[in-house]
Amino acid sequence: MQQPRKAAALISGGLDSLLAARVIQQQGIHVEGINFYTGFCVEGHTHAIRKKDKARPKRNNALWVAEQLGIKLHIIDIIEEYKDIVANPKHGYGANLNPCLDCKVFMVRKAREWVERKGFDFIITGEVIGQRPMSQRKATMPVIAEESGADELLLRPLCAKNLPPTLPEREGWVDRERLYGFEGRSRKPQMALAAELGFEDYAQPAGGCCFLTDAQYSHKLADLWRARGDRRYELDDIMLLKVGRHLRPRPHFKLIVGREDGENKFLQGYRKQYTNLVTISHNGPLVLVDGDVNDDDLLLAARLTARFSQGRDSDRVDVQVNMRKGDSKTLQVAPMAGDAIPKDWYL
Repeated sequence: MQQPRKAAALISGGLDSLLAARVIQQQGIHVEGINFYTGFCVEGHTHAIRKKDKARPKRNNALWVAEQLGIKLHIIDIIEEYKDIVANPKHGYGANLNPCLDCKVFMVRKAREWVERKGFDFIITGEVIGQRPMSQRKATMPVIAEESGADELLLRPLCAKNLPPTLPEREGWVDRERLYGFEGRSRKPQMALAAELGFEDYAQPAGGCCFLTDAQYSHKLADLWRARGDRRYELDDIMLLKVGRHLRPRPHFKLIVGREDGENKFLQGYRKQYTNLVTISHNGPLVLVDGDVNDDDLLLAARLTARFSQGRDSDRVDVQVNMRKGDSKTLQVAPMAGDAIPKDWYL
């Protein structure tokens, strides 16, 4: 008997990749998933930290999708390679610091390399024409296929009927008539297909996984780059940009202020890497100092720390300053008034 053809599906954890993989599975194709870890995904620790996200499922949606499909998922760490995509995108950014077109080209290229090593036949994505303003337009579909080197091995099952037939279709590995011609920003066709296929629970259909599409997050990342004088970052940097209230009172340092108990506990893990402040006369946040500071800077940081504590209305608040090099001291300060904090300090 002839062995079934094998396809690698890019699994983001969203509805589209779930449907695309199932549509191909139904044609007797062996499907395995690939999920690329960039460090910028919304899912994971941030859902578990904050009270406002308490009702959200505490799961990795890519793993959950693979479970629903009954397929193996290969999670591939591309953090280091991805840095150049974020810092120097050939095709530029979207509305924020999202290099969507370069990102898609890069991931499809990595998937092509993977299928070549593993002996798979073609690649599946959940792309739909017109759904994303930068990377999912009819004009960019051939750009992704060509620049990634995937060419005709790249199949988009949800919008295939709006595109020229690919090799898997022409060779009869898949039946083009059983593919779809979805187009546009509406998710109603996908939601109807999900119901038809028996999927009732899935990630928010219009949502995305990447923090780089978020305006506030992108603003904080751009601020980090300006302060450092270049577009470098480490994983700890991009994790911390997701957590806390960020203020830059002076160009050479900023504060990361825990907003609630969950964030304070998370920030505890970074105490040895950063100078940090905590109020000891009143309940208050843990505050990390990112940058090199002098005594005058620390006094300002202490007054801001006191402002965000329960001693904000007191005349004096005791703030313990723990230096990164190990020594500590206590400052007794007057909390800064909320209306005295310039708006442009908030990132």
